[in-house]
Amino acid sequence: MAILLKGKEVSTRIKDELKNEVAALKEKGIHPGLAVILVGEDPASQVYVRNKKLACEYVGINSFEYLLPESTTQEELIELIEKLNKDDTVSGILCQLPVPKHIDEEAVINAIAPNKDVDAFHPVNVGKIMTGNFDFVPCTPAGVMELIDESGIDVKGKECVVVGRSNIVGKPMAMLLLHRHGTVTICHSRTADLAEKTKNADILVAAVGIPEFIKGDMIKPGAVVIDVGINRIAPKKLVGDVEFEAAEKVAAAITPVPGGVGPMTIAMLMKNTLKAAEINHTKQEQ
Repeated sequence: MAILLKGKEVSTRIKDELKNEVAALKEKGIHPGLAVILVGEDPASQVYVRNKKLACEYVGINSFEYLLPESTTQEELIELIEKLNKDDTVSGILCQLPVPKHIDEEAVINAIAPNKDVDAFHPVNVGKIMTGNFDFVPCTPAGVMELIDESGIDVKGKECVVVGRSNIVGKPMAMLLLHRHGTVTICHSRTADLAEKTKNADILVAAVGIPEFIKGDMIKPGAVVIDVGINRIAPKKLVGDVEFEAAEKVAAAITPVPGGVGPMTIAMLMKNTLKAAEINHTKQEQ
């Protein structure tokens, strides 16, 4: 039976460490602040925003919430972002995605100042992840790396397979594993002979967004399986991108859904906000 990599426990420890760091920064006159923007009333996004607010309260980060109606125009949204870019009390800005269809997601991402882009989606931050000289890493891949470290797995020389190629998870995840000297293969839902690729993985990251897409017989015995997927298949039933019961019998370690990667994502957001506060304070002093 696989070891469960419980992100909830690790994230609590990280948040406790951050709480001390925030207190130390406040003594120096630095007050980290996170602005979260939500356009429209997507129920899943509302849950994420609420969780982010609670995490801010827990670690002592000032939380600024902007709940905008569905009818908000792109111009109005970008005007708000530009105002927050100039606001010294705001260390980090996060616009909850997806935005309504009449708003261009790319324009919104590009409007956020790179030094306040705690999601690390801005092209400047994406480019820095490619070179390995980054300030911020997207929160989910960063959380996955923490869980891999927690499991005592050395990535160096390991066969790593990432299933999923999104800008938010798949691509940055592959780069982080590569920076740790993993041998990385990126796959997706259209990969031919996908099972042949996944069966080679010492570390398998599933981030394809399809419920239970990765079956137990697609996993190498003794692999570390990281399931990034969160799929609601019934009012009260969440499953990942991995068929958990079958995978648990084969893998050496696996993340549960829920309670695996999810809590890590929010802990990493807090970490990025803290880093942004330090970067912006240095910038203001120069």
